[in-house]
Amino acid sequence: MEVEAATTQRQPCKNAITTKQQQQQQQLSTGRLFRSPLLVVNFVLMVVGSACGPLLLRAYFLRGGNRKWLSSLLQTAGWPLLLAPLCFSYSSRRRRREVEDDGAGAGAAATPLFLMTPRLLVASAVVGLMTGVDDLLYAYGLAYLPVSTSSILISTQLAFTAAFALLLVRQRFTAFSVNAVVLLSVGAAMLGMNAGGDRPAGVSRAQYCAGFAMTLAAAALYGLVLPVMELSQAHHAAARGAVTYTLVMEMQLVIGFVATAFSAVGMLVNNDFHAIPGEAHEFGLGQAGYYLLLAGSAAMYQCFFLGTIGAIFYGSALLAGVIMTVLIPVTEVLAVMFFHEPFNGTKGVALALSLWGFVSYFYGEVRAAKAAHRRRHSDEPPKPDHLDP
Repeated sequence: MEVEAATTQRQPCKNAITTKQQQQQQQLSTGRLFRSPLLVVNFVLMVVGSACGPLLLRAYFLRGGNRKWLSSLLQTAGWPLLLAPLCFSYSSRRRRREVEDDGAGAGAAATPLFLMTPRLLVASAVVGLMTGVDDLLYAYGLAYLPVSTSSILISTQLAFTAAFALLLVRQRFTAFSVNAVVLLSVGAAMLGMNAGGDRPAGVSRAQYCAGFAMTLAAAALYGLVLPVMELSQAHHAAARGAVTYTLVMEMQLVIGFVATAFSAVGMLVNNDFHAIPGEAHEFGLGQAGYYLLLAGSAAMYQCFFLGTIGAIFYGSALLAGVIMTVLIPVTEVLAVMFFHEPFNGTKGVALALSLWGFVSYFYGEVRAAKAAHRRRHSDEPPKPDHLDP
């Protein structure tokens, strides 16, 4: 589908806008978000992917799967699903170009197949490598941790995202965002002090601690990935103008392809491709269930990643991190329902702190948006009709 952005990219960039304009645009972003239907679509994609992806991947390990590189590959292997909407978008651009050329009486100009610049392509490839490493760390963590514990730990990426966003894209901090970061950090620390209390059967304490550390590392790395994606979009907007949703999908296509290639190389080295038929034969849900689980995991994670990069496009990296945080209760409830995972008091407090942090950040953004709205109207010059004669 071809969806052109109504405005240019709003991410801050030193060469594009001044510091004052940057702060005003960040404060106005929340109000604009609620009026964006495509943001709602991306939010739904994040909900579906965030709720179903970890559960399917955890089910893979619980039912007899043991391939870390394979589970890492599944998180980005759904990138070919983007080819269909991108082909439709290209066809739409080509038809529109032909109509415009016919109306102007000029010869038909070639329609570019891709909208990405070489610089943005390289940036997306780098993000893809970072995503591949992050997927591997997350896969190792999920192999040894309950989904509920892993989800709370992953929520700490909001703190890392805020820190990196401050350094890379000059994200404005408020007392509410600082409070959110502190609350999330305290929640993760509480889980760390209770490490091992919910260790799954068959997982040693060393494996549990390794999974705990790798999940935190995955959260930190993804906290860096989000601002890097925002920065790349901002630089493209400064150099080439508006960033469209088609361009966002092209970025996700490159990111998914590179991350999948990274995991595929690891699978080749680890001889995972030859081990897949044997693992499918011994899988707890049968061979058909095995392959359906793999395909479903790839599709769900693709929904998640596309929704994430869309949230960055329509808002910011920090907004994407906040949305991921608020989805924690959904994953928590589903994990307890389907896997009967223990949910002790420490997890409950950590979850409450995570939600408190989200509410704190969101409330601060709403207040900033309202204040910016009032300032914008107070700064507008009076209309001629309203002037006294």
